[in-house]
Amino acid sequence: MNIFVLNSGSSSIKYQLFRWPAERPVCSGLVERVGSAQATITHQVFDLQAPANPPAETKLTLPLADHEAGLHEVVRLLTAAPGGIIADPADIAIVGHRVVHGGETYAAATRITPAVKAEIKRLFALAPLHNPANYVGIEVAERVFAQARQVAVFDTAFHQTLPERAFRYALPTALYTEQRIRKYGFHGTSHQYVAAQAAAYLQKPDARLITIHLGNGCSMAAVRDGQSLDTSMGFSPLAGLVMGTRSGDIDPSVLLYLLGPLGYTAEQVNTLLNKESGMLGLTGSNDMRDIGAALAAGDARAALAYDLYAYRIRQYIGAYTAVLNGLDAIVFTAGVGENDALVRSRVCENMEFFGLNLDEDKNQQRLPGLRELNRPESRVKILVIPTAEELEIARQCADLLSR
Repeated sequence: MNIFVLNSGSSSIKYQLFRWPAERPVCSGLVERVGSAQATITHQVFDLQAPANPPAETKLTLPLADHEAGLHEVVRLLTAAPGGIIADPADIAIVGHRVVHGGETYAAATRITPAVKAEIKRLFALAPLHNPANYVGIEVAERVFAQARQVAVFDTAFHQTLPERAFRYALPTALYTEQRIRKYGFHGTSHQYVAAQAAAYLQKPDARLITIHLGNGCSMAAVRDGQSLDTSMGFSPLAGLVMGTRSGDIDPSVLLYLLGPLGYTAEQVNTLLNKESGMLGLTGSNDMRDIGAALAAGDARAALAYDLYAYRIRQYIGAYTAVLNGLDAIVFTAGVGENDALVRSRVCENMEFFGLNLDEDKNQQRLPGLRELNRPESRVKILVIPTAEELEIARQCADLLSR
């Protein structure tokens, strides 16, 4: 069964094709700068018989007027001889869509119907940068893969197990009951995947875990018995940790000060907090590789930024250890979490009270797959687990449609 996983952004299309039940993708790709005359496509086909072989890669630069043009070009690559993966778009049985916001309505993968599309559209205001693009991807895929079953997998779904004391804000009740202002949490597909991997590795289904997703967007989750009990992102993906361009947690009075005495407009504040803050605001760059190089060269701004970034993560580790009433493992994942040894080192520094003893030699090694970085005497495991959100989406699609 061919499962095509689609992540549609405002000007991009990310995809993977699985020949289920094989959990390694047959191919993957990225379409960028959709809507321009210089759009690019990077398409990779993997050799499943010899996984160690490098993928066959095709790179194209071409005009793509919109997402539909982009997806038609992807279909051409999927079907083109001699390296075609499928004979016809009808060979795709399921299209699994990443959808960022499912509100309180969706706590699991869901077959897409007109009612589901209407709810995704209603939630545009809660995820204006993501849900509209996800919706476009659904509409285009319904036309291009007309015979496939379309399934939505929501980033917020995993966090629908948060207890009310964790998801409610101390605001007038009507703002929750009438406007649904509450913590939703995001990156749920990633947290769910790595938490399940960690529990299996520990051979402990009821493991108490803190999962730490560090990319350009960053979030943490407190997970016990495979369920999310709390998470750092909130009503939007802006809350919580210091991120590439987002501020993370901030005193709400700062917003009032910006809007009042400093004369900012609401749109300017939105741009400031989402696109001009975080590591970019602190250092001038949102790329941790550049910031790490600046730190090595003695840059004081980079030094402060790394300290602040790690300090916020450590605060959440303390809070979530209390939420979980103990801790079996912390899990680093996503681009920064998997690859930045310095971040991991700073996070685990002077954390022996919490049972974290990092083996720095293991931490510096760059090895594939799940790996354990703690010293033998560490009471808490320190794990790196590569995230696989597309695989988790494919799994949820297959599980949903096999019932």
